[in-house]
Amino acid sequence: MVLEVRGLRKSFGGTVAVDDASFTVRRGSIFGFVGPNGAGKTTTLSIITGLLRPDAGQVVVGGTDVWREPTTAKRKLGVLPDRMRLFDRLTGAQMLYYAAVLHGLDRSAARSRIDDLAVALGLDGSLDRPVRDYSVGMVKKISLAAALIHSPSVLVLDEPFESVDPVSTAQAVDLLTRFAAAGGTVVLSSHNMDLVERVCDSVAVIVAGRVLAAGTLDEVRAGSSLEDRFVELAGGRVAVEGLEWLTTFSD
Repeated sequence: MVLEVRGLRKSFGGTVAVDDASFTVRRGSIFGFVGPNGAGKTTTLSIITGLLRPDAGQVVVGGTDVWREPTTAKRKLGVLPDRMRLFDRLTGAQMLYYAAVLHGLDRSAARSRIDDLAVALGLDGSLDRPVRDYSVGMVKKISLAAALIHSPSVLVLDEPFESVDPVSTAQAVDLLTRFAAAGGTVVLSSHNMDLVERVCDSVAVIVAGRVLAAGTLDEVRAGSSLEDRFVELAGGRVAVEGLEWLTTFSD
């Protein structure tokens, strides 16, 4: 197991955001982390990556405790957080070069990797533009490139495909699949159940801060589709009633 999450708890005032969350992730897997809005996904991923301190619990990445040895643990991680703030006055190329040298790459390696990632993610032709001029989808792609540039062993991606077009999503999925096949590990959150079911080999479902199911995709689906199983764990569909006025259309 390359990632072990044990008994995480986090509260904000009187609100419990993560409630005794535990799961493990195997090396070389693509692990989906799914849940409804407000379920605690982003809080959990922020704790895993050392961006938010838990009230209780432990996170171990590649044998290193994230909170006892944060510098060592973070070297193993590539992170695309939710609503990532970038240095948006830099061009895309400058942004990636900055990320590379922060991780200790020399100039030659940094520039070579920038070129490789630009081609792999469809960024070539856009790297000379300021990041502030990028679309939301382009910001996601440059953020993913920045997370990958130091060749981490574990990637933690919070909604990496949100607002990304289908062609770019397919390119990114191909890249992540190759990364996992080579022994890297991907943990990603998404609301797109079809994509998670197609890309991930294991998954965890979090609802109201508690992990209600975790394991291989087949174990969690339990004979149904991932979407149906997700809806069931999240409380089921609610019948829509009392909106008859919606059928009396305005002229």
